[in-house]
Amino acid sequence: MQKILVTGAAGFIGAHLSQRLIAGGAEVVGLDNLNDYYDPALKRARMAALAEGERFTHIGIDIADRGAVARLFNEHRFDVVVNLAAQAGVRYSLINPHSYVDTNLVGFVNLLEGCRHSGVGHLVYASSSSVYGANTRMPFSVHDNVDHPVSLYAASKKANELMAHTYSHLFGLPTTGLRFFTVYGPWGRPDMALFLFTQAILAGQPIDVYNNGEMERDFTYIDDIVEGVVRVIDRVPTGNPAWSGDNPDPATSYCPWRVYNIGNNSKEKLLRYIEVLENCLGRKADKNFLPMQPGDVPATFADVDDLVRDFDYRPGTTLEHGIGRFVEWYRRYFRV
Repeated sequence: MQKILVTGAAGFIGAHLSQRLIAGGAEVVGLDNLNDYYDPALKRARMAALAEGERFTHIGIDIADRGAVARLFNEHRFDVVVNLAAQAGVRYSLINPHSYVDTNLVGFVNLLEGCRHSGVGHLVYASSSSVYGANTRMPFSVHDNVDHPVSLYAASKKANELMAHTYSHLFGLPTTGLRFFTVYGPWGRPDMALFLFTQAILAGQPIDVYNNGEMERDFTYIDDIVEGVVRVIDRVPTGNPAWSGDNPDPATSYCPWRVYNIGNNSKEKLLRYIEVLENCLGRKADKNFLPMQPGDVPATFADVDDLVRDFDYRPGTTLEHGIGRFVEWYRRYFRV
């Protein structure tokens, strides 16, 4: 039986992933400090509904707590670590930048050190489509450089990829970074558009639509993300023998380090996303059109060719199905 540490286990992706891993026979230690970035009651309910059971142990520590993380790795021997704990959100990084440093940088180093000293076989960690920043060539490819982030959140995720490479090079720690593209679905985060839009429409309030509606996103359903993560967990990366310093490939390395996109491989207009939500709710939205927000990007679109090649997997859930499932959950959870 594999023993897997999932950080951010009360989070949207973490709880769904924990459920899937337990169903597959793994023992999961779920680390989450249940902070108040959004309502901790939702986090507790999510974890209770999806993860808690005989093979799940919740540990309530902060990954930025160096001593607590060191003790965790001293007390347990993990086969795999999946780091989903992070300070998320592009816009919040303009308000509280230090929280991104504490969790996404300090916390990530603590996990790298724990993996290094305890012989973890594979570190899988969440990166983000935000790392593509000022890139405009579509679809976004892991083989393109991502050296121009436009938010501190994006910069912290790019830094995670660089930090992981250092540990893969110095200590042979196998690491795989996953750039997630706009994840949505049941039990989603309340600061994400789908949750905010649903809440406002049902309350008869206007929704804020940025860039005057001229936004495009590669919306990826939660089950597709989890499927991708599970497949990646089971394949430990090795060095790419074709990698050359004269012609470096940003997606691979000479050491056991990889990055992949996990996205739906399609661009959907935000207004189309809202239209599907309106159909699922049976109500029209009152749209408040606003300019582009600092740190945001007008479009995202994932090239998933590497995911298809290495894992024989291509996400493909439709908006109609995914948003429909979210609305069913939202009405049930909030009794509306």
